[in-house]
Amino acid sequence: MAKKRKKRKIPQRMCVGCGTGRDKRELVRIVRTPEGEVQVDPTGKKSGRGAYLCPNPDCLQEALKRKKLDRALKTSLSEETVAQIRVEFEA
Repeated sequence: MAKKRKKRKIPQRMCVGCGTGRDKRELVRIVRTPEGEVQVDPTGKKSGRGAYLCPNPDCLQEALKRKKLDRALKTSLSEETVAQIRVEFEA
């Protein structure tokens, strides 16, 4: 008798920009650390409040334009933070 393997559940998250639900690994995580610093989290494991975006620059633009990223992270983003996020996001 062969043992049946359990199928692993893949976590789903929603893009803040376009609202599309996708696998967590397909999205880019933006995190507000406990110290209040906002940055791109390539590993997806940093502690803090996170928001997810599609790897599409249009989604980032939409999230910034409509202040969706500010709401998701529960903070207001400065111009310098936004510029830093854009550079890290495109890399």
